[in-house]
Amino acid sequence: MLRKFRFEDLEIWQLSIEIGDSLLDIADAMEARKLYRFAEQLRGAAMSISNNIAEGSGSASKKEFYQFLNYAKRSCYECANILIILQRRSQINEDTKQSIFNRLEELSRKLTNFQKALNL
Repeated sequence: MLRKFRFEDLEIWQLSIEIGDSLLDIADAMEARKLYRFAEQLRGAAMSISNNIAEGSGSASKKEFYQFLNYAKRSCYECANILIILQRRSQINEDTKQSIFNRLEELSRKLTNFQKALNL
């Protein structure tokens, strides 16, 4: 029997991993262009989304889990802001930005709905 962590079954975590892969690809491209600060900031924010969902799923209380979901949601907004800057600086195109924006917005809504389901 394969053992799993609780978070692996969460749709919000699965979506955050998919989005994270796209954001890490962009960060890798930034690093290849020697835009290290952009790469580092985007990489950290992208990883923060799934990390906070995973960490929060191990919380002892719903209230604590709720707060970690808040951190994850804030990281979605941070990633969106970085994408705006990258698009304005012609480092990514509008289609790339909009595609990831749509997924970040979807994840943000799902995080909010998950928080509501915790019934605090």
